[in-house]
Amino acid sequence: MNLASKQWHSSAGRTHWLVLALALSVAGCTAVGTDMAKRRQEKNDDHKKTASGFSYLAETAVAVTPVPDAATGWDVERVMSGQDDWEPANAVDPVDPNYVYQLTTRYTGPKACGNCKLPAIILRRSVDGGTTWLVPDKFLAATSKGQYDPQIEVAANGHVYAVWLDAFTPGSTFTKSTDRGTTWSPGISFAGKGKKPQWNDKPWLIISRDGQHVYLGFNSSNSYVVSSHDSGATFSAPVKTKNDTRYWFHSGGAVSPSNPMVAYFATSNFSSGQNYAGDANIEVLKTTDGGVSWTTNHVDTSREVPPCAWAAGCYTGFLGSTAAMAIDSAGKLMIAYHVNGTPGVPEQMYVSTSTDGVNWTPRQKISVASATVHNAFPAVAAHPTTPNDFHVTWQDDRIFSQTGWNTWYRRTTDGGMSWTTPDIRLSDLASGAPYKSVNGYAFPYGDYHELSVDSLGRNHVVWGAGASYTGPGGTWYTRGQ
Repeated sequence: MNLASKQWHSSAGRTHWLVLALALSVAGCTAVGTDMAKRRQEKNDDHKKTASGFSYLAETAVAVTPVPDAATGWDVERVMSGQDDWEPANAVDPVDPNYVYQLTTRYTGPKACGNCKLPAIILRRSVDGGTTWLVPDKFLAATSKGQYDPQIEVAANGHVYAVWLDAFTPGSTFTKSTDRGTTWSPGISFAGKGKKPQWNDKPWLIISRDGQHVYLGFNSSNSYVVSSHDSGATFSAPVKTKNDTRYWFHSGGAVSPSNPMVAYFATSNFSSGQNYAGDANIEVLKTTDGGVSWTTNHVDTSREVPPCAWAAGCYTGFLGSTAAMAIDSAGKLMIAYHVNGTPGVPEQMYVSTSTDGVNWTPRQKISVASATVHNAFPAVAAHPTTPNDFHVTWQDDRIFSQTGWNTWYRRTTDGGMSWTTPDIRLSDLASGAPYKSVNGYAFPYGDYHELSVDSLGRNHVVWGAGASYTGPGGTWYTRGQ
């Protein structure tokens, strides 16, 4: 979520809804973090969008166990909770497929402490491959700031790494668990208290398979990266990757499986983080020295972003270009992204591959042929041990324009030369929440979703769906292959 769109899901005019949601909410979240930040004025509060202030708790059907869909090989989608959940993250253990971890940004329900705020990052864990989830869910950390933009990764030794945005200051905050998410280390932040840049936004976390090498990208208008080569015990100072006047977002990344000093971030950048006028660039950042220096490699250009005024609260820029990235066990990269060729028209979804992050194959369109369909928010994952096996998901409104959005899946086993058909519709439940229908869901809830592939080749996909940009909405999950 960007600086222009940060939101509180509470407002003076809708306090009664918040009281109602709190009254309806069920207790069950226990704080597991120890990072208590001092209360201070949030940066640019006036830029946080007005939100719904309530949830569909009473109207949402939460399924505890999965229902397999024999026709597709996937489970019927399940919602995480009836609370107002937005922008989820997802990770699986690359060795033991029983361990699955998810984070979501929750705007309603209990708080972690009396001095804590909402939204808060919620952690849930599965020890049976996503069949069921441990109860209760946990707060990732108890802080006096609003929390946003969660990220989570798992190393081969089972250690779990997470990042969230603890407001704009101290901003991106890193934590780690060595006991499979039961307890977490004190947070390490990268802004405030004399640090530069003074604020940051939109973190993106990548790690090496063994977890020793950690890279974290974020923006402070410009693009910055911090790196750790001791499993997250200490980090470098932020490195500005390029001096320009563009507004940058990191939305994907990967570490080389053969040389962890080589890492990549998929990014998009705009002329402004406020109005998104003009062209957007899809570019890949690359380091070959463990994050000391970075090069910028251009992939594609999009014209001005399409509007989304039909969705309550949506700002021009929400459907703007984003890029996702994965790397396979042989070191091949795949990037998935959406761009357009005419200002203001819906963007189309493309993929491209590279063996060095510098030279990219001609783009290949994977979205439907119609130029009137909006495509957004891709996720890419590679099989942890099988080369050329890439999986892609994204969101579009092909079934019903503007208000009939769905999450779709495609796979290639030959590095992108051919793709499975037809696309598999993952958001296949026609009910379960007021924003769900036979056409899908009314609007994407958050500007990213995530896909992970476990060692069995099984996909784990988590995304946000809601009534509008303002909401409310929920985090939805499915698995399959």
